[in-house]
Amino acid sequence: MRGLSGLAQPVPALPSEESIVRSTGSSPAQPPSAIPLTLRLNGREAAFAVEPEVTLLDLLRERAGLTGTKKGCDRGQCGACTVLVNGRRMLSCLALAVAHAGDEITTIEGLSQNGALHAVQAAFVEHDAFQCGFCTSGQILSAVAVIAEGRAQTENEIREAMSGNICRCGAYANIVAAVRALAGAR
Repeated sequence: MRGLSGLAQPVPALPSEESIVRSTGSSPAQPPSAIPLTLRLNGREAAFAVEPEVTLLDLLRERAGLTGTKKGCDRGQCGACTVLVNGRRMLSCLALAVAHAGDEITTIEGLSQNGALHAVQAAFVEHDAFQCGFCTSGQILSAVAVIAEGRAQTENEIREAMSGNICRCGAYANIVAAVRALAGAR
């Protein structure tokens, strides 16, 4: 019973903002100001006002409404948040949005054209290269870049180049088959 006696104690109230100002003579920390930012997002100009700490992933999902880019580990380890920045793969959870002013950002929503799937999307469907689908958008965008980079000549190259994208369902064999078929790999 000794340890329980502390539970009945009232929790002291936190100091009010006014008392902090009186005691320190300055205002409490203010959130950073928003910075104007223009991107070329899926082929269109898009303007935002973002705080300096906002990641590209959060900008895409929460402000642009492009939820196809997934927030997986939020630590740059799983690849679910992969987007193309100026045609190169990037983990959007590790990128600050303000660092990409004027850049061309392509998300999974920007791959299809006029209602037709991108060739990589079609290959993933044809080869059943997804299960739960959570990692699929990142896998597809990585595959687009890997093929464009010419790093899909062999199965081993594909596996190595796609190793930053984690599939917890284990659809790797089908993902490799989709990339391999599209790239004409050996």
